[in-house]
Amino acid sequence: MDKRNVIVTGAGRGIGRAICVEFAKEGANIVINYSRDAEGAEITKNLCEELGVKAITVAADVAKYNEAEKLFAACEEAFGMPHILVNNAGITKDNLLMRMSEEDFDKVIEVNLKGSFNCTKLAVSSMSKKRYGRIINIASVVGLSGNIGQANYAASKAGLIGLTKSVAKELARRNVTVNAIAPGFIETDMTLNLPDEVKSAMLSSIPANRFGQAEDVAKAAVFLAGEAADYITGQVISVDGGMHM
Repeated sequence: MDKRNVIVTGAGRGIGRAICVEFAKEGANIVINYSRDAEGAEITKNLCEELGVKAITVAADVAKYNEAEKLFAACEEAFGMPHILVNNAGITKDNLLMRMSEEDFDKVIEVNLKGSFNCTKLAVSSMSKKRYGRIINIASVVGLSGNIGQANYAASKAGLIGLTKSVAKELARRNVTVNAIAPGFIETDMTLNLPDEVKSAMLSSIPANRFGQAEDVAKAAVFLAGEAADYITGQVISVDGGMHM
């Protein structure tokens, strides 16, 4: 992937950071987006540069279209328009539906789904003109199966899967593939603080009998962006140790 330009949203830590590093190993130019964690984004940048590639960090709340525009403008100025977009930015605001505020529902949809829409919309014009592009949306096993206390998160990820399939159909003739990855229980900062009893219950539902690592998701993203996946589009790849099947 030498000379390929990759934008990864929400790349200050966890899965986003692992995706940046995995693409850096392949020689791509990396655009590291973050919303608040400037320190984490800088760590990601350093890890990428240690692998001999060029990387920049860009602060932007992709849920806001004008800020997503700023992200793409920074990519274009540094490297040119992106060949690969990974929509990874996401948040959780868990609660039972009867206790969930309208604000918490709206915010999760805004970041997880609308943020991906904003970035995808900004990417497709140049990708269509080049007759080349790879869009990878980081969904979730929860978007396939639902989960108690995550109506907002599940809805956002299920919506992202629908967005993936629709845009894949629109862009397939222009050699732009659009796929989603649905991670299961991945050990990240987001899952670190879950109660032990919750972790035990989750582990018992995973046939592989282990939690996933961010690198497992990152390797799937690189595969979907590579030549070996040229004929794969509109698909949801579960990276979950068999949790959802």
